[in-house]
Amino acid sequence: MNVFFEEDGAFKAGTVLADNNTSLQVENQHGKRTKVKEAAVLIRFDHIPLSQFMVDAQRTSEEIDPAFLWECSGEAEFAFDQLGKEYFGREPKPVESAGLLMRLHATPTHFYKKGKGRYKAAPADALKAALASIERKKKLAELQERYAEQLVRFEFPEELRPLLPQLLYRPDKGTVEFKALEQAAAQTHLTIPKLLEQSGALPSSRDYHFGRFLFEYFPRGTGFDPALTAAEPGHLELSPVEAFSIDDVTTTEIDDAFSVTRLANGNWQVGVHIAAPALGVPCDSPLDREAAKRLSTVYFPGDKITMLPETAIAQYTLSEGHDCPALSMYVEVTPELDIAGLRSAVERVRIAANLRHDSLETQFNEQQLAAGQVEHRFGEQLVLLWQLAAKLERQRGKDEPAIARADYNFYVDDDRISIVERRRGSPIDKVVSEMMILVNTEWGRQLAENEIPALYRAQASGKVKMSTVPAPHQGLGVPQYIWASSPLRRYADLVNQRQLLSLVRNEPPAYPLRDERLLVILRDFELAYDAYAEFQRGMERYWCLRWLIQEGVSLTGAEVLREELVRIDRIPLVARVPSMPASAPATRVEVAVSNIDLLELTLHCEFKRPLEAQSR
Repeated sequence: MNVFFEEDGAFKAGTVLADNNTSLQVENQHGKRTKVKEAAVLIRFDHIPLSQFMVDAQRTSEEIDPAFLWECSGEAEFAFDQLGKEYFGREPKPVESAGLLMRLHATPTHFYKKGKGRYKAAPADALKAALASIERKKKLAELQERYAEQLVRFEFPEELRPLLPQLLYRPDKGTVEFKALEQAAAQTHLTIPKLLEQSGALPSSRDYHFGRFLFEYFPRGTGFDPALTAAEPGHLELSPVEAFSIDDVTTTEIDDAFSVTRLANGNWQVGVHIAAPALGVPCDSPLDREAAKRLSTVYFPGDKITMLPETAIAQYTLSEGHDCPALSMYVEVTPELDIAGLRSAVERVRIAANLRHDSLETQFNEQQLAAGQVEHRFGEQLVLLWQLAAKLERQRGKDEPAIARADYNFYVDDDRISIVERRRGSPIDKVVSEMMILVNTEWGRQLAENEIPALYRAQASGKVKMSTVPAPHQGLGVPQYIWASSPLRRYADLVNQRQLLSLVRNEPPAYPLRDERLLVILRDFELAYDAYAEFQRGMERYWCLRWLIQEGVSLTGAEVLREELVRIDRIPLVARVPSMPASAPATRVEVAVSNIDLLELTLHCEFKRPLEAQSR
């Protein structure tokens, strides 16, 4: 005696070895024995080999049309053998019954299982919906296969182009489009970005990184609505001073400038003049709301995304040859470089010159200062500013010899990168930084003393944070500090400038005490500023890798930072060298560079040999 039974959701056949009424011991065609409950047995049969029975049953199942079977079944619940008589028009053979059972079980769209050997036809509406769903899935599967085949041939389906940013940066992994990408990536043994690059979907590796940033922070694009304009500043008195700015050659948002004037009493008047866009960007104006979304200018090699539109920047930047709106702090300084008084003013200032680092440093540097020969149009003023800056630095307790460090300027021209090293701590750097520290400290003090809230920066235990409450900045050595010197490019500075304008003009502040808007601005600004800085670092790393490729660098000197980390010579690129032997920090080594990946921003570095310290 043989039996056809159901076990673990599948149909099986076996020869009965023992039967105790409630269970049977059966042996399958391969000799494996198992215990089967009597309740699981559906059909008993003789005289047919097990293997043949299952083959014939499967063939019968495949020949049965489920649609016709559904038509034959009626609406009531039924037993399989009952339906078999209706379908075959006679008492079905065991193998036919088994095939019928297989078909009923294999088409849950048409038939619902109700118990042992019992089923019920699906309602017409449910069947229609299920069949439609199957058809949709079939078409989607075919579409996925077509997309994958194109991608494997490195042909990008045009239908996917509008979805490209989503697929790259925030994919829905359940979609056909992403599944096709995954399938093709697995077949080609490439990452999805690499696959898309080879398929021509990515114009460049640079666009991949830039696109990720835009997708996250500028999903509506970087342009400004032409209707967003800054207001005129209104009538402002013209200051009698002539000022000059000091910036990098690429700077267009010129926030600060300086003036030095001899007073009748023998003292000097040092003016620090800050661009005043707050005069033309009132709180909660349309332009202010846009600036509050951006929160800062985004800088990266070769380009930038400004916080304010170019029209507003042109209106308020401290541009050479113009009388520019400014918030000025005038510092009266004695011949001994002691501060005798401070005053602030909202005014127009004549900008006599926009000085640039590259040309100014040839005339205003340590050598010229030591020789007492600063031959420059503003030589006398620059020397006084440097002397004052040095004294201010000493008063802050920060005049110890600076550790030699470098800044790097990135210039992209026609997709070629130039990376120019600039040593920190020059007389220019000291003048600019100390004057900014002075005004940001003093204006912070004045706001605090007058109980006008502001956005402060504080540092304790090495950690810098922003706050609406004044607190010491240990790194700078000052009792309080605000950002107020870059209002064209930082929203925190623009907010603080509004508060300073109210102080100078003796008007109610734009943000009164306990104004919750300041807390929201503080939180959003810190998040955005950190994200923008991370993006800038990533793009600088990208262009460093591009520079290595551009210059054909395969061997280079490097300086050990710690353990396996080194800084590559001539560029601000930190790389890991797993093969490097234990070396002290500052050790000079030669490394081989290979396998640069501009999408992953990775490279392989291999230790070659130690170098003499002076060989750099």
